[in-house]
This record gives sequence, C-alpha cells and structure tokens, in this order.
Amino acid sequence: MAFDYVVVGGGSAGCVLANRLSEERDVTVCLLEAGPPDRHPLIHMPMGIIWMMRSKTLNWNFYTEGEPEMGGRRMFWPRGRTLGGSSSSNAMCYLRGHPADYDEWAALGNPGWSFADVLPYFKRSENQERGASPYHGTGGPLNVADLRSPNRLTDVFIDAGLEAGLAFNKDFNGESPEGVGPFQVTQKGGRRCSTARGYLKPVHSRPNLTVITDAYATRVLFEGKRAVGVEYRHQGALRKVGAKREVVLSAGSIQSPRLLMLSGVGDRQLLEETGVEVRHHLPGVGQNLQDHLDIILVQACTRPVSYGVTWRTVLRGGVDLVRYAHSGRGMFTTNGAEGCAVARSSPGETRPDLQFHFSPGKLRDHARDLLFLCGEGYSLHVCNLRPKSRGDIRLTSADPAAPPAIRANYLTHPDDVEHMLRGFKLARRILGASAFAPYRGVEIVPGDKVQSDDEIRDFIRAKAETIYHPIGTCKMGDATRDPLAVVDARLRVHGLDGLRVVDASIMP
Repeated sequence: MAFDYVVVGGGSAGCVLANRLSEERDVTVCLLEAGPPDRHPLIHMPMGIIWMMRSKTLNWNFYTEGEPEMGGRRMFWPRGRTLGGSSSSNAMCYLRGHPADYDEWAALGNPGWSFADVLPYFKRSENQERGASPYHGTGGPLNVADLRSPNRLTDVFIDAGLEAGLAFNKDFNGESPEGVGPFQVTQKGGRRCSTARGYLKPVHSRPNLTVITDAYATRVLFEGKRAVGVEYRHQGALRKVGAKREVVLSAGSIQSPRLLMLSGVGDRQLLEETGVEVRHHLPGVGQNLQDHLDIILVQACTRPVSYGVTWRTVLRGGVDLVRYAHSGRGMFTTNGAEGCAVARSSPGETRPDLQFHFSPGKLRDHARDLLFLCGEGYSLHVCNLRPKSRGDIRLTSADPAAPPAIRANYLTHPDDVEHMLRGFKLARRILGASAFAPYRGVEIVPGDKVQSDDEIRDFIRAKAETIYHPIGTCKMGDATRDPLAVVDARLRVHGLDGLRVVDASIMP
C-alpha cells in the first residue's frame, strides 16, 4: 500500500494537510492518527473540556520528568489523542501570535514567515462571524465566533481590567493584541470547531484521501537518506505504508521529535545511548523545548452566578442541556476561559509578555480536582508569554511504546520567575478592583498568607502548571546559521529527502 503523501498525526496541523493536499484529485493522501475517531459527544460540547482532561482514551496523559525549579514535581501534560488532536480538547480560544513574533521568525533566516506573509493564510483559514476586515476572512474552514452565552462575571472581569489600567480590546487578532476583552472561540453554533470538524469532516469522502485511526506510528522508513514510508501499529499488527513523494510528520511537539529519534534521526550520542541505530545526525531534534507556564488565583464568589458545581447549577443543568441540544446556547457552550487580557509586565517590555485567562468557576489541577469545582467562585490564570527557559524531549528506550522523557526546565532561567511574579501582582490588582466588590469572597488560592515576593515565588514554584503550548522541538532555521535547526523555511528536514515536519514543533 503506497500513497503520494503519508501524514502522521491527525491533529491541529494534520487535518489541515489532509484537506489541502487531497484537493489535487490525482494526488493520493494517507492520514495516520494514533487515537480513535472524534465521535464522543463530549469532544464537541465546549464544557466537555473538563472530561477531556480526565479521559484515558482521548488524551495522551504525558508527564514531565521531575522539574528542578518546581520542587521536583512531575507535571501533567495533556495532549489530544483523537482526530483533531489538541484542537479537539483545548479551550478553543482564538488568538494568533504577536505580529513581531512572526517577523522575528523571518529575521532568524526563515523567509516567508513574517506577519505580512502569514496574515493572508490566517484570513484564508477563517470564517469570522463578525465579517471580513483587513485582519479577518470569511468563508474559511475554521469558524471563529463570539461566545454565545458568556457568564456575567466575564463582563465584571473586563471592567476590573479597565480599572487596573488596561485598554479595552474587542479583537485580540486585530490591529493590536494588547488590552482586556472577551475571547473569540473556534466554535460553530455553540459546538467546538476543531480542525477535524472544520477541515477533515467536509472532505472525508474524497476517494484520494484515506484516514486510518488507531494507527500508532513507530518509525519512518528510509532508503538511504530518503523517507519512503511509515511503519505503524494497527489492530495489534505491525504494518507499513509507502510514501511515493513525501512523509509529513504532524504529530506535535512531543511526538514528532520522538518519531524522528526512533527512526534514527537526532543527536548521535543520545541515540546511541538508547540503542537506536543512527541514520542521520541532527542534534537539534528534541531540543529547544519551550512552553507557557501558568499560575491560577482563585476567589470565592458571594453571589450565585458562577459555573461552580452547586445545587443551583445542577438543577439548571437539565434545562441548559436541553437548551444546548436545541439551540447551541447556555452554560454548556462555555470554553472555561471566557475573558482575556494581554499586557506587559513592565514598561520596558518591547511586546506583551503576559496573558490572562478568566474562568467563571473554581479551577485547580487542570479541572481534574472535581471536589474543588464545587461552590461559587472564579479563577484568573496568568502565564509568561515569552519564557527564556529551554527544555528537551528525549527517548527513554528504543521501544516505540515507551513514554518519552519530557524535561520542560521551567524557571531555570532567572528572568522567568520574575515575569511570573509581576504577572501575579497584576492579577491580584485586577481581582481587587471595585468591579468585583459585589462578588468578591475570600481569596481561596493562594490565600492571604502569601504576600511577600519570596512567598509568591515559592507559590509559583509549588503550584504553577502548563497551559498546554509546547513548541520548538524541531525548530525551523538555516542550518548554516543555527546548529540546532531541524527543518528549513519550507519545513523540509535538513539533510534528508522526502521528509517534512509540519506542526508547532517547528516554531523557533
């Protein structure tokens, strides 16, 4: 069995590729996804994100190694494991990168990646329900909408942000990404619009497109330096699929470098240590790991208006479930992170370095602590957008079934904890604004005992978690300028033929 293109990973990138490559009728495409089809109804219900965090089937449930600056904690890293990948389990917040980020990518030796270059593709991908504009498009596969039934506390958060000195921003993907306002979401009719729903479902019946789910890729097959196929496990058997033109890895920032290393592509010494035969020495594979670290402040709410689990919300749940099924409205359409703020932690920052997510409910431990969800309350996340710490992904064994070693190395750069500290203080200032006065109960997390800078730093190290944005482990760059570059500006793996990586791992 052979196809022109074999795409590994039916996630945020892979579903797009399957659609776009198969537009050419004489081109055959095979999409391999390790997880099952996206049929479970809670995938498509926005509030189902709480269940997705606990799923043993639709979530990879990765953990980091013990983090040296986080008290040695092994930290939970959920990733989507179904068609749509993490776009089937994320909070659906539609937020592009800062324009200066893309310009920096181009300046690093990646022509075609400046903001002016990528904006037309953002617009082409988008069906913006507010209508077309210089920054937005209509008619694209990815539906972008306003939340249909936002909680009243989200407006209170926006008012509080204004009191704290932030400017109102209705469109974080418009002229400026800074300020405070409501998130737009990748939803359609109150349901999740993952890349599987937006890109794959409409073209699933194309005769030149084959989608194989529950297909766990184990290695890329080579003839010399050319990729010619993929080995994968399916229904208990080891199978092979050939690629006449290219193999494209879209398995994400953890699995794409891991699959390269299992295939003998990576740092020679590290591969030899794990018993993998070296095919191509490429030291950047798995290096340059970056992620957004996030800390949550939680406040009790004195009025019965939040999405905490209470008798009120339980009784309301039946009515809202009918409402959701009938019209795609009500509390089940919440994405769990309704309000947004993007800010600078100090005047000297050249671009925003803090992002806040406001949740009209109490959250802890990735919403896996179900008891903590009980009671009225609201939460404010703050993350450092521009971390300087770098980690890596490594193999633990030559066995494809063995879990990878994830070392995020959070806060190993001293600047990162200081950004988090300043963000924490701004979050407290927002929650302390007069707009919240009619709703504000006691501060549950971290509580009044955490006041000094050192106490806040200790709290960050003890309680901060990922907010699910790992990138960089197959970084894009000019190999003559950057010894850790894995792919070029057209995402071709350096030194090999017929092999690309197309996912967030290429972000430099």
